Amino acid sequence: MEASKSIIGDIQSIISTARESAVRSVDFERVRMYWYIGRRIFEEEQDGQERAIYGERLIPYLSEKLMPQFGTAFSARNLNHFRQFYRSFPIVNALRTQLTWTHYRSLLSMETAEKRDFYIGETVKNNWTSRQMERQINSQLYERLLLSMDQDRVLSVARNEKQSEAPQEIIKDPMVLEFLGLKQEAAYFERDIESALITHLQEFMLELGNGYSFVARQKRIHLDGDDFFIDLVFYNRLLQCFVIVELKTHKITHQDIGQLQMYVNYFDRVEKLAHETPTVGILLCLEKNDTVVKFSLPENSNIFATRYQLYLPTADQLLTEVQKELKKQQRLNDQ
Repeated sequence: MEASKSIIGDIQSIISTARESAVRSVDFERVRMYWYIGRRIFEEEQDGQERAIYGERLIPYLSEKLMPQFGTAFSARNLNHFRQFYRSFPIVNALRTQLTWTHYRSLLSMETAEKRDFYIGETVKNNWTSRQMERQINSQLYERLLLSMDQDRVLSVARNEKQSEAPQEIIKDPMVLEFLGLKQEAAYFERDIESALITHLQEFMLELGNGYSFVARQKRIHLDGDDFFIDLVFYNRLLQCFVIVELKTHKITHQDIGQLQMYVNYFDRVEKLAHETPTVGILLCLEKNDTVVKFSLPENSNIFATRYQLYLPTADQLLTEVQKELKKQQRLNDQ
């Protein structure tokens, strides 16, 4: 029997898509069920004569009645989550079908609606799993982006209302590389960091941000008899440009900046096509000197220095970074 070579692949794709759709449908119905349970609990509490005391007793009572029949999913702790879920997301039609209950449960801890909106928008746009979203929450992605953009811009990009227009809108400082599994107190060679990044390339591209694709590692360029090797090359489809990443395990110097500038110039003059935007260079370093960076580069340069951390930052560390950034901006405004 003769058949098109693609028919098996096409049918396999149809089956996989249908199964994924069925799973998403079941997951979303579970989300809706928990929302309606949360609303019913909240309504019952509001009707209680002594609301505070009644509310304290209602959840354990419901759990005691429901768990024997429906299992531990209806424990007192989870019923409290359902009530909080309804109060945090009071419009059922606004719930996103792409998000599972695990996604929403992680979002319940958000202290502001703006922060929740950001992670919802980024999760839907990037198709993050609940684990990927939780990692981004733990790495304080929202707060790190606020160091380079105002809140309205951060939210508009997350919701796809606006595309990133400048490199500084997609570059985080610091970048958090805890997924490499390297010890913070140890000393590493640049090739160690590079090898670990390649091993965990998917996680690194998630940390880089939206729109990245991998191009090359140790990209060789030949200049009049001399060979140079660029650590990592990516392409960002949102900005339509190459992004060169150079790794430095020491405090960066003006020589490091000059080397990266040469690589950026090469890509702009040899690799870049006419419709593409100028190449972006990122010095990913253990420590940086903002003043050296400032005076080593022309204004409006496409080269950026950003620090890396091998562990997740604490809230206090992020607050310190935000305060430092605000003070720096204030000094610039006073000049």
